[in-house]
Amino acid sequence: MDRVYEIAVVGGGIAGYTAALTAKNLGLDYLWIAPEAFGEKTRAAEYVRNFPAFSGNGAAFSSALEAQRVREGVALTRARADGVFAQGGGYLITAGKEMFSARTVVLATGVDLKGDIKGEREFFGRGVSYCAVCDGALYRNRTVAAVLFSPRYKEEAEYLASLAETVHCFCLYKEPHFKAKNIVVHMGAPEEISGGARVEQIVKNNKTLSVSGVFFLKDSTPARALCGGLETDGAHIVTKKDGSTNLAGLFAAGDVTGAPYQYAKAAGEGLVAAYSARRYLSAAKNG
Repeated sequence: MDRVYEIAVVGGGIAGYTAALTAKNLGLDYLWIAPEAFGEKTRAAEYVRNFPAFSGNGAAFSSALEAQRVREGVALTRARADGVFAQGGGYLITAGKEMFSARTVVLATGVDLKGDIKGEREFFGRGVSYCAVCDGALYRNRTVAAVLFSPRYKEEAEYLASLAETVHCFCLYKEPHFKAKNIVVHMGAPEEISGGARVEQIVKNNKTLSVSGVFFLKDSTPARALCGGLETDGAHIVTKKDGSTNLAGLFAAGDVTGAPYQYAKAAGEGLVAAYSARRYLSAAKNG
């Protein structure tokens, strides 16, 4: 926490990588934070035909990017950012129990094209959470649900189980296995979250379960939940041409800014956001 980075890049996709690579090339003290680089969505692409000078499948594309990352020495901090908070002219980034400080931030968290589950947006902050470590203790000895988008979040589900009476885990991947005896496995996503002032039920296949909270455990937290006060348009962050947002010193790039959802667009916006952050830092220093 004593270190204050000049720029923090949140997100491991093409936009985030390009922003981090550009920040390094510009000589900025940078932090690049994401659960992994060039995630599963990129690796699973059947064929990449929209990125200059490359042809092949997603696995080959990811391999080429990783080789460049290693060659250029672009460091990745493997963690999932769950909060970005304005603090003293800069920002505090939280990732579970870890905290980082930066003067500027580039959000390149991507967007969930599947969309929200009915009720997810409405009950955010009223029983819907995206961080088990942050909010799990609020549900001690109660029944909760967790929607797991990847087996990487098995540990977070087990953590919830150590606190809650029962955890209903809705798994969006094959063959889930858990150690905790109080985890009930459901395959596939629920259809709806409902309740009154707070979450009270979750629905799957017309079966209603009583729960006090629902945790969505996935690679990126929706922008509206990640950073309070950030202007969004549905699932997307509203930006100007230079990648700036309505919050001073906070920029965005890639799919999270809207269509087209293309690698070339993401790379260009990542580069622009890094240059814009440097310009912001220079203006703050000279102003």
